[in-house]
Amino acid sequence: MSFSQQVNTLEKSIAIAKEENKKVLFYFSGSDWCSPCVKFKKNYIETEVFKEFAQKNLILFNADFPKLKKNQLSKEQTIENEQLAEKYNSKGLFPLILLLDQNGTILKKWEKAPSETLEEFIAQLQ
Repeated sequence: MSFSQQVNTLEKSIAIAKEENKKVLFYFSGSDWCSPCVKFKKNYIETEVFKEFAQKNLILFNADFPKLKKNQLSKEQTIENEQLAEKYNSKGLFPLILLLDQNGTILKKWEKAPSETLEEFIAQLQ
């Protein structure tokens, strides 16, 4: 028996957000080559304060575009991310951070790593 790797899709994330009455924080990153992306993840996404807020209010979705072979995503995930980039990130910005409502409508957009403090950033997500 073989199990295909579960592909995270934005569609699934939006469906969960709708079910749980949350917003979706959707961001594009280059996890192994984009230093602002790495900083955003470290200084925002991975902080305890943010995790606590996100758990109650957000569904996180990351479309990652790693360059190193050892960090390659599954073929299915790569295809999903490339399709999302065509739709949402035609300028190829990294990081690009989008706050979506439960219908997938863009509420707010950051075209670079946030310059706000963590607290200010969280306030803008509410």
